Amino acid sequence: MNWLDKLERKFGKYAIHNLMYYIIILYILGLVIQMVNPSLYTQWLGLDAEAILHGQIWRIVTFIIQPPNASFLFMAFALYFYYMVGQALEYMWGAFRFNLYFFSGVLLHVIACLVIYLIFGINFSMGTFYLNLSLFFVYAYLFPDATFLLFFIFPIKAKWLGIIEGIFYGLTIIGGLSALVNPSLMFTMLAMGIPAIPANSIAALISLLNFAIFVMGSKRNRFSPKDIKRRRTYAKKVKAASQSTHHRCAICGRTEKDGEDLEFRFCSKCKGNYEYCQEHLFTHEHRK
Repeated sequence: MNWLDKLERKFGKYAIHNLMYYIIILYILGLVIQMVNPSLYTQWLGLDAEAILHGQIWRIVTFIIQPPNASFLFMAFALYFYYMVGQALEYMWGAFRFNLYFFSGVLLHVIACLVIYLIFGINFSMGTFYLNLSLFFVYAYLFPDATFLLFFIFPIKAKWLGIIEGIFYGLTIIGGLSALVNPSLMFTMLAMGIPAIPANSIAALISLLNFAIFVMGSKRNRFSPKDIKRRRTYAKKVKAASQSTHHRCAICGRTEKDGEDLEFRFCSKCKGNYEYCQEHLFTHEHRK
């Protein structure tokens, strides 16, 4: 039993099920705030180490409502994509582990933001972009053969998208850290198309670290789309079987779910397998 198994046995009952549903609602709330007052997020809600240390501790939580920064069409697609990926991960990984992965990523962002400010005096503002993007790393790891339509036309497997994302992460991390060491390189690398923003570099590095920790601490099971479909079908059958009744009165139609004290018996004088509750066992007309 690894450390994740031990944590799940102890704290699994506190897991939030269907977590991405609530996260998407928070993103929609953030979108509304952005539409009504674009500066409100930066001024009062974003992850700002200096403001947190001066008493605005709510920023530790409120920064996660930042929606994807893009057009409305792409934002709608991104929210649907995050929800689909999150639901698949929660189903296959379990609610507790998915909760732990997401919130540990949030916590690592906050810790990194505060440590960098306290040690180097640099006040980075890190959003949720790389935190959400790292969800796809896990998805590509668990479902390497899942197929997506790139640009809604070209089929491509998740593992190749994961490799492309890894290259993007690598360029972001190297570019941002290089610009942090030598600020004059920032504009040169940006002109070359290489992301060279230190805040993004730190956020990407943290998200990648969070992914590595959980992958090494988890069972290395990989699944295909057929596996997840088969598991969902099996879960539905199990649920349906658990909800089915075993006893039903042939007169009143009551079942064992209508009362724990109800008892049912078959009548030996009726022709056929007819079952009755204790109220109608001796009062019914025998069926010939």
